[in-house]
Amino acid sequence: MVLPLLVLLLLGMIDVGRYMWMLNQVEKATQMGARMAVVTTMVPTDLAAKNFAATLGQGSAIPTSSFGSMQCTSNGTAASCSCISNCSGIATTADNTAFNRVADRMNLMANYVSRSNVTIRYENSGLGYAGDPTGSDVAPIVTVQAAGVPFRPLIFMFLGGRLVLPTVSASLTLEDGQGNFSN
Repeated sequence: MVLPLLVLLLLGMIDVGRYMWMLNQVEKATQMGARMAVVTTMVPTDLAAKNFAATLGQGSAIPTSSFGSMQCTSNGTAASCSCISNCSGIATTADNTAFNRVADRMNLMANYVSRSNVTIRYENSGLGYAGDPTGSDVAPIVTVQAAGVPFRPLIFMFLGGRLVLPTVSASLTLEDGQGNFSN
């Protein structure tokens, strides 16, 4: 009579450990994804190529009225970017290869994070300067997020169903924006 309760308790304890382990892996994967995103090619290609010197003057700081934020996602095969705020004159073309590099690096850390779970957001930090000759004019804060990552507890093997891990994100300021993938 007590055996089913003990088995349920044991499976519950194992599931809590597995849940915490997977959550930690996804957290580390987003940190790795953020690091990858700030040192390699920017996903929104038009933002990376935008020269603000023509409208603001050479060396001027990029205000949030010129660029607010953009977000890039993937349906699993193709990446797309959308404007969140203040993207006047900046198209939303996405570099699919750059997005996949970030998502695939995250997948190496936590193999259950797929491209469709990843969101990369570029938000104006106020650190960029118009007409920067060494790279992108903007130096946004890059936030990589993993959302909708599935978790299937052992106990659900008997009952059916699954859970979703909470959304995890990590942010860093863009360092390069035109770097090459290595390693």
